[in-house]
Amino acid sequence: MSNRKIYQAEKIFTGHEMLQQHAVIVEDGIIIDIISANKISSNAEVIDFKNYIIAPAFIDLQLYGAHKKLLSVYPGAETVKLIYEYSKTGGASHCMPTVATNTYEVIFKCIDAVKSYWQNDGKGVLGLHVEGPWISEAKCGAHNPEWIFSPTVEQTKELLEYGKDVIRMITVAPEVVSREVIDSIHSYNIVVSAGHTNASYEEATASFDTITTATHLYNAMSALQHREPGMVGAVLDHKSVYCSVVPDGYHVSFPAIRIAKKNMGNRLFAITDAVTETYEGYYTHTLNGDKYTANGILSGSALTMNKCVKNFVTHCNISIDEALRMCSLYPASVMKMENELGSLAEGRDANMVVLNDQFAVMETITGT
Repeated sequence: MSNRKIYQAEKIFTGHEMLQQHAVIVEDGIIIDIISANKISSNAEVIDFKNYIIAPAFIDLQLYGAHKKLLSVYPGAETVKLIYEYSKTGGASHCMPTVATNTYEVIFKCIDAVKSYWQNDGKGVLGLHVEGPWISEAKCGAHNPEWIFSPTVEQTKELLEYGKDVIRMITVAPEVVSREVIDSIHSYNIVVSAGHTNASYEEATASFDTITTATHLYNAMSALQHREPGMVGAVLDHKSVYCSVVPDGYHVSFPAIRIAKKNMGNRLFAITDAVTETYEGYYTHTLNGDKYTANGILSGSALTMNKCVKNFVTHCNISIDEALRMCSLYPASVMKMENELGSLAEGRDANMVVLNDQFAVMETITGT
């Protein structure tokens, strides 16, 4: 017996257009149709979200822990589950737990944690994002410089083989890795992102022949200056490279996001870069208002994806439609999953978020 549900709302955003007074028909977790509300059968059971918005559920490609469990400190399936649940409260149906620069031993344990989560039927986790250790010491930010190195091909393959089918994204500084290393990462179907980099404009632009995205615009990358445009300038000036941004007003000012958005269009997308309160291990984080600090220095975000949407709309002059895409369709495109995630269409899994007019999450609906 099928399990059919009809979700109705004042506005339904498909990822491409905003529909008024429509409904999404879902059967066994799959969208089978999107219809006008006046075409709903009179005897159908309808879940009516009234004046709310139903939109594609969000996708967070970078966060490190949740509920006082940092993945690098507690590398187990339970931590991965907590990270997913945290993401879901912010409207994300999918996320990518992240481990910052660390030893191979710790990274391997994080890989094992994701595997274990999947083996226990865990849903919504795309894989692992490994941020470092192949980055620039000059732009390490909060990363431990003692663990940073430029890898040989053999050292690269050691990590890639252990993380095969689990690692989905690696952030590297293009100036400290060889083209052979980048090619090797790509051969494992892993997205390479340029970040924590002191690359010149010329080095960065050349790297975009093979690197398709960059990590947290403005943060931990060579700045845009009038005589040396740096990595920031290369990202803004390029025509196809994507880049994430942390839209909390602390990592990046809202005017800087507005400027980038005008220049980049659909190449700019949101991540939370969220951490959690922890005092164990190298990476400690203390909640300070609505951000995290370590020894008084900004060390992580307290964002959820719905807060990203709200900040884009409220502070960055970005339309609701586009803010929603920056948190769903564009991250899906970065992962080459835009035919599966990030929009609502017949035959897709019913991954949806319901938002009120203040962008609070009323419900996160996940498909199969």
